[in-house]
Amino acid sequence: MVERIPMTRKGHEKLRQELNHLQRVERPRIIQAIETAREHGDLKENAEYHAAKERQSHVEGRIMELKDKLSRSEVIDCDALDCERVVFGVVVTLVDLDTDGEVRYQLLGPEEASVEEGSISVLSPLGRAMIGKSVGDEVVVKTPGGVRQFEVMEISPPQE
Repeated sequence: MVERIPMTRKGHEKLRQELNHLQRVERPRIIQAIETAREHGDLKENAEYHAAKERQSHVEGRIMELKDKLSRSEVIDCDALDCERVVFGVVVTLVDLDTDGEVRYQLLGPEEASVEEGSISVLSPLGRAMIGKSVGDEVVVKTPGGVRQFEVMEISPPQE
């Protein structure tokens, strides 16, 4: 069974653009760099050739990874979300019951999640623990630093 990767339309489009850039811009550029480096003679001691081949390997690996992720992607429409419960795409405001600190995260797929940008993966321990919760519910999550307890304060649609 194929494991689906949840993502927003925006995240899906970002991956498609990266794939397109790698295939249409980077790949031809690297092929040209390899041809130019070959013209310089002995390939055994040609640093430019080896660097271009290594770059080619990384780009081809990323192309394969992107194709795989896009083929398994499940694009979820975040425009018509029900904000009664925590689901993929919503923005959740939590209060840490130990520190009274407030955090706010949007639940996204693993490809889009970025704590720096205010989002976490729906597949992360905290993301999994929040799914299905309502405002006022307690969220208990096991982290490497120990058990953390939060309370769901607000569930809102994404601001795009």
